[in-house]
Amino acid sequence: MIVAQPSSAAASAGGGRTPEYGSDLVVDVLRALGIEYAALNPGASFRGLHDSLVNYGGDVSPRTVLCCHEEISVALAHGYAKATGRPMLAALHDVVGLQHACMAIFNAWCDRVPVLLLGGTGPMDSSRRRPWIEWIHTALVQGNHVRDFVKFDDQPSGAAAVVESLLRAYRLMSAEPCGPVYVCLDAAIQEDPLPKGLGVPADLDRWIAQSPVQADPAGLKTAAEWLSDSERPVILADTVGRTREGAEALRQLAERLNAPVVDLGSRFNFPSDHPLEASERREELLREADVIFAVDVVDLWGALQANAARHRPSGYAPSPEARLISLSMSEMLVHSWTSDFQRMQPVDLNLVGESRLTLPALVDQVRVAGASAEARRARAEALAEEGRRRRSDWESRARTVSGEDAVPLGALGLALRDALARHDVVLSNSDLRGWARRLWRIDQPYQYTGTSGGAGLGYGIGASLGVGLAHRGTSRIVLNLQPDGDMLYSSSALYTAAHEKLPLLMVMLNNHSYYNSEEHGLRMAERRGRPASRAGIGTRPEAPAVDFAGMARSFGIAAAGPVSSVGELPHALATAVEAVASGEPYLLDVVTEVR
Repeated sequence: MIVAQPSSAAASAGGGRTPEYGSDLVVDVLRALGIEYAALNPGASFRGLHDSLVNYGGDVSPRTVLCCHEEISVALAHGYAKATGRPMLAALHDVVGLQHACMAIFNAWCDRVPVLLLGGTGPMDSSRRRPWIEWIHTALVQGNHVRDFVKFDDQPSGAAAVVESLLRAYRLMSAEPCGPVYVCLDAAIQEDPLPKGLGVPADLDRWIAQSPVQADPAGLKTAAEWLSDSERPVILADTVGRTREGAEALRQLAERLNAPVVDLGSRFNFPSDHPLEASERREELLREADVIFAVDVVDLWGALQANAARHRPSGYAPSPEARLISLSMSEMLVHSWTSDFQRMQPVDLNLVGESRLTLPALVDQVRVAGASAEARRARAEALAEEGRRRRSDWESRARTVSGEDAVPLGALGLALRDALARHDVVLSNSDLRGWARRLWRIDQPYQYTGTSGGAGLGYGIGASLGVGLAHRGTSRIVLNLQPDGDMLYSSSALYTAAHEKLPLLMVMLNNHSYYNSEEHGLRMAERRGRPASRAGIGTRPEAPAVDFAGMARSFGIAAAGPVSSVGELPHALATAVEAVASGEPYLLDVVTEVR
């Protein structure tokens, strides 16, 4: 994740105004750092900051974005950061707001995304607290609650310390691997008159500027030699596309090597229709490979397992003779509270560096002549031909399937492709279980912002708000392929979509089930010889079925559905796309196949 450095215009802080209170100074710092938006559900513990945002800050940045739940605020900032490469503020009300936000903070942590979390607390000077409420909403110290899944937390004890704390938080969250940071602002510091002489440092770059990390030159040379001499290299990519530079360098390296790329799909990494795109041949290619180059792969051990998408992997896929190269920064952010660092995987060459720097250097060092290069070229031609055949088969399958009571995901993918053909589309959530990459041309990093990171339900609509905010004012349509169970966690996010008039097309993937749980139930029933027909008990939100279109309309969003047949889709989608193209959000409820 590249975090854009503040511009000189942004660094002009208070716009000529003199800060009077501690919270005014906080707003000056945020503006100097280029923070454009503050997502919040209002709370008394940051009432000073809230006042400064809307009165001292006025109508310039940071501008407030009202959310109906803290989990939505953080998910919105999460999605915005992925869409723009710039961090956003989420304000969290003392103890209770922080607890509400925890799931979304964990998602951002696992996804390695910078989110600036500002909390509030009742005065730490207990003699100044209001009875009851400011006692139960004050903690010693508040950051303890999230310390295991933020990069940095602080609770500065004075106005001067607030400035340094915010600058340190910005610098740390911006450094790869990125992550959320939390700074708790004492209510008294926010509301007390500001001591004279305090302000934003004039030499801001000296406080926050930092150089990215390049891999060891000797290791780079070795990697280039192994790849140059390889006849059957395979590239695994996971989060390379968090920067445009990384994604472009990955494409250049693949083409220079004539090496197939397996896109593991947590973010855009590689063009979906490229001749070297070979994601669905992962196991076959791993078995044949003589060199495997894993770039920014979060779960390398899992990516190398056969049947890794099944309930349990069935064994190591590559040949024991294959050389394994890993390029990643992930071990620079290993905590021991949760095992998001994944199982250890031994490698032959472990490069620690940022892919956006290391991949271009590797491209320059790889040799393209010789017998190995000829073997790679012949193999790439065969892979390209196989890729064309597969794409043709996927298209045929998607056109020939039909459902009587539910829409198959392939058919939905085709209908969406046709309906959105004349528009620049940003996919903010889900990928139709692979059908989006099979059927659509996705060739730019901004076109797919990826998954939640922490697999926490409630992410989809909140993050899509942030992506919509990032693209508002452009001609782009943000497409949220929204699972029904996930929506039920944070449906009040629809208010923010309506209020902010975001260019958001929400297509409900309404299978009337928390199907991941149902699938586990089916596996258990099979293993234990019990009735598979009972696997849906306790997993299906139906009887009554949720009226998602009615719910959207209650928030002021135009909506239609449920659509349950392929034949209904063209007209329904045309209406939806027209509405979003005019600048309004729209929800279309589609009853989809289970799996």
